[in-house]
Amino acid sequence: MPMQPVYIVEGKRSPQAKAGLDLKDVAAPYLGAYLVRHVLDATNIPNDQIDEVIMGNTGAPAKYPNVGRVIALEAGLNKKTSAYTVHRNCASGLQAVSEAYLKIGSGRADIIVAGGVENMSQMPLIYSKEMTDLFINVMKAKKIPDKLKALGAFRPPHLSPIIAIEQGLTDPFCGLNMGLTAELLARELNITREEQDQFANNSHAKATLANENGIWAEEIVPLAVGARLQKLLGHDVGPRSNSTVEGLGKMKPYFERRSGTVTIGNSCPITDGGSALLLASEEAVKKYDLSPIAKIVDFHFHGLEPERMGMGPLLATDGVLKRTGLKLSDMDFVEINEAFAAQTIAVLQGFKDKAVADKFNVDTVWGEIPAEKLNVNGGAIALGHPVGSTGSRLCVTLAHQMKRGKAKYGLATLCIGGGQGGAIVLENVN
Repeated sequence: MPMQPVYIVEGKRSPQAKAGLDLKDVAAPYLGAYLVRHVLDATNIPNDQIDEVIMGNTGAPAKYPNVGRVIALEAGLNKKTSAYTVHRNCASGLQAVSEAYLKIGSGRADIIVAGGVENMSQMPLIYSKEMTDLFINVMKAKKIPDKLKALGAFRPPHLSPIIAIEQGLTDPFCGLNMGLTAELLARELNITREEQDQFANNSHAKATLANENGIWAEEIVPLAVGARLQKLLGHDVGPRSNSTVEGLGKMKPYFERRSGTVTIGNSCPITDGGSALLLASEEAVKKYDLSPIAKIVDFHFHGLEPERMGMGPLLATDGVLKRTGLKLSDMDFVEINEAFAAQTIAVLQGFKDKAVADKFNVDTVWGEIPAEKLNVNGGAIALGHPVGSTGSRLCVTLAHQMKRGKAKYGLATLCIGGGQGGAIVLENVN
């Protein structure tokens, strides 16, 4: 059965801010609910006509275990609207979009809001097992002497916290954190420190210029922040207008202290943010007189070894291009998530270098991506990478850029912690 057309009616995102800064007190659902309300208020779709809300999120807050449902209700949607949360690490937002695409394309739904949210600032510190066991033993003890005896087992090292975000960014299969996987690719593909710093500096320069030219205003919905909601945040807190290659070159390697090349400066920062897209069938577009900004052509996910997870976009892009019959040269704009400069450079090598492509069992050399097509307004090194949101944020950014640039096709792709890649192709309908 052929898929029905699936349109992106609108896509918006929050400002993105480095963890611990402007968005640190905004719980994950509230990074999404106001976006959902915003995109729906621009249409005449009744609140009870949204079939579903699907949201990506990786660090599920204990208070909001189903973030998607909380977002739907906070946005004022009818209680009959079902909602759920998906988790595919860095591509959680793209997973949400792809599930919405399948549901609408197969005729099971007409209108779905999909996206992702992440407050990495609020990922918790966790008690050690020893401290947790001590608490349990104290609670189980019924008499005061037994409670005192249980407390007597306490040792100061029991208070050493486990950092949830650190565990989440370390692969449980290969034992490497994400930065070390980038170091591995840099060594294997001879990517220099200078190349990485130049790439990172370009990301900041492009993002800064986009901000100065008002480009981001088309996709960012300002958000009230602060203890008294006294500040309206309408821009990303991350891009550095004063970035220089020389300044980046002074930063010490962070993951491999002695011989490494990956630094905080040429990696994406830990970030808070959210994004949301309104997706609709052709029937819904006609019924509600909607004006789509793009159409989803297809998507693809692909796995590979976790220690080389950064090459995921190479395999996912290879898959989606083969599914659609399109070529990389057909893509007028390409968004590759900049998890690390080394990782993104490695993917670009894989597209144009047969030896690299062969190493990852990709049998097509797709060619070089011209600089004027790639991350034209900067990427995650400058903007940040709120893990649950990035996959859908790339779709938002790409759709707006395609409309602005009167492009025909666009590609968004990203690597996924755990050894996967995701990619999606959009078509301009304007």
